[in-house]
Amino acid sequence: MAKKQFKAESKRLLDLMINSIYTHREIFLREIISNASDAIDKLAYKALTDQNVGLSREDFRIRVVLDKDARTITVSDNGIGMTKEEMEENLGVIAHSGSFKFKSELDKGENDDVDIIGQFGVGFYSAFMVSDKVTVLSRAYGADAAYKWESEGADGYTVTECDKETVGTDVVMHIKPDAGEEHYGEFLETWRIKELIKKYSDYVRFPIRMDIEHTEYVETEELDEHGHKKTEPVTHTEEETVNSMVPIWQRSKAEATDEACIAFYKERFHDTEDPVAVIRVNAEGLTSYRALLFIPAKAPYDFYSRDYKPGLALYSSGVMIMESCADLLPECFRFVRGVVDSPDLSLNISREILQHDRQLKTIAGNLENKVKAELLKLQTADPEKYDTFWAAFGRQIKYGIVGDYGMKKELLKDLLKFYSSNDEKLTTLKEYVSRMPEAQKYIYYAAADSLRTAAGLPQNEQVKAKGYELLYMTEDIDEFAVQMLYSYDDKELRSVAAGDLGLETEEEKKEQEETAGKSKELLDFLKETLKDDVADVKLSKSLVSSAVCMSYEGEITLEMERYFRQMPGEAGEKIRAKRVLELNPAHPAFASLTAAFGADRDRAGKIARVLCDQAKLLAGLPVEDLAAYSEAVCGLL
Repeated sequence: MAKKQFKAESKRLLDLMINSIYTHREIFLREIISNASDAIDKLAYKALTDQNVGLSREDFRIRVVLDKDARTITVSDNGIGMTKEEMEENLGVIAHSGSFKFKSELDKGENDDVDIIGQFGVGFYSAFMVSDKVTVLSRAYGADAAYKWESEGADGYTVTECDKETVGTDVVMHIKPDAGEEHYGEFLETWRIKELIKKYSDYVRFPIRMDIEHTEYVETEELDEHGHKKTEPVTHTEEETVNSMVPIWQRSKAEATDEACIAFYKERFHDTEDPVAVIRVNAEGLTSYRALLFIPAKAPYDFYSRDYKPGLALYSSGVMIMESCADLLPECFRFVRGVVDSPDLSLNISREILQHDRQLKTIAGNLENKVKAELLKLQTADPEKYDTFWAAFGRQIKYGIVGDYGMKKELLKDLLKFYSSNDEKLTTLKEYVSRMPEAQKYIYYAAADSLRTAAGLPQNEQVKAKGYELLYMTEDIDEFAVQMLYSYDDKELRSVAAGDLGLETEEEKKEQEETAGKSKELLDFLKETLKDDVADVKLSKSLVSSAVCMSYEGEITLEMERYFRQMPGEAGEKIRAKRVLELNPAHPAFASLTAAFGADRDRAGKIARVLCDQAKLLAGLPVEDLAAYSEAVCGLL
């Protein structure tokens, strides 16, 4: 019989289908099995109203047969089958889908009892990625004749009548010969095909059957040198179901306990520790989906590296579409692991290409809220578990606040925790605000590279003297997060190193202005002397018992400066805070400085440099010449 040409555009289009749409050739088996599942779904649906079908749901199955000698993979189903006309329409026209047409007819009848996976019209042609010839034998339900469709690619196809006793379809793929680095023969190995079924089609809801070889060692009558009976291997083949069919996320809580879900998590994501939370979602409506999410107890070793692949496994009606779909969760929640399964996703051309449409955005938005709600629940119901989570992923939450110009700060602000001066334990901003006295205007915090250093900053004294609580921020990202957050519950976050803490009375302010006026000449001298180190020198409003401290003015904080100093290259060296040296006018050191200024300007300059270096050390900033600092201190003793 003469070959017919494809009704779509020709070899160029078929080449596009085979070589461009799919990024991994191994997915050909997923596509063919999904089509087989669709065919069974159609006949199973028909059986609901047609008693002549004679099959119950338990009778349906998909069978995969490998023949190494013939180099063929055969995928057979006992589904609805195809007539000659349907073969012409479904296989002779690229990007036409019988499944899509069937689903459209169902939608008109508003029937939700059947899922159709292969709605996309080109999945079948993925077989040509690994095959140089594809043969389809099919007998439609209710038809007397069977037909064979055969093609070697873009050159065309033939349709002829053939013998087939049973209803259903056989897809026979003749695997290409190995050539160079292309090892197509791997798809003729039982272990490889079984692996692909488990990876992509494990949750297809009909049994996928294969012949699996088993080797047992049996005793013989022959004795070995020790007088024991020898054993010899005996190989036998059994037909087995190789897919699970019903995924754990499709089961009810009674059928799948938290313990079972945790076991699934550990096996699926190769974690040895239990997650801190299990989140189940069963959403119905305009977009229906199920999700099973896990919040890990520890960060993977590569979590903060480029090698880490965030995202949830995405399924459509039990068929895996993407191993890691990063679009289902925001970057701030990239630590969440799990799966999402929806029959409503719009998939464009192939199951690998997701349309970024309303359904996907709806699912992502819902999951984002679910994760936040679970974390807030954990905060109150099990603070110890939340602190375990925070130790692993608190930094990621802070990065989330800083990222995208603070787009997610409202989502994340209630999840933040910092150490408190009350007991040096972690506390949330909400808890801090609930403890604030009525007279307190700001949320006060001290930033340093360690808890001990933050707690010991001289600027803390005035806040503590008022009886106010302090938050200690000890990570380099903290200052950036606070700057982006700015306030919480209408309370501005204010650093103790920011200079004005808003704690002085009008009388105290007036007294400070008078003292500063009397010391103007001394302060001008200090500014000139220390102009290479500081932008300004002031009398402190915050120091109580300490002699000196370093504060800043402007948007770049001292902690930010310290962070940028660690960056390689010249860019980090150029970013500096506008440093302000603050002196305590009530401290004996200031009295000594004042006396020296009146009697010995050279000595006053040395005292000023020592005090400035002390302020740097207290702020965690480097002293450029430690030898000179040591010599200056010894010279003043």
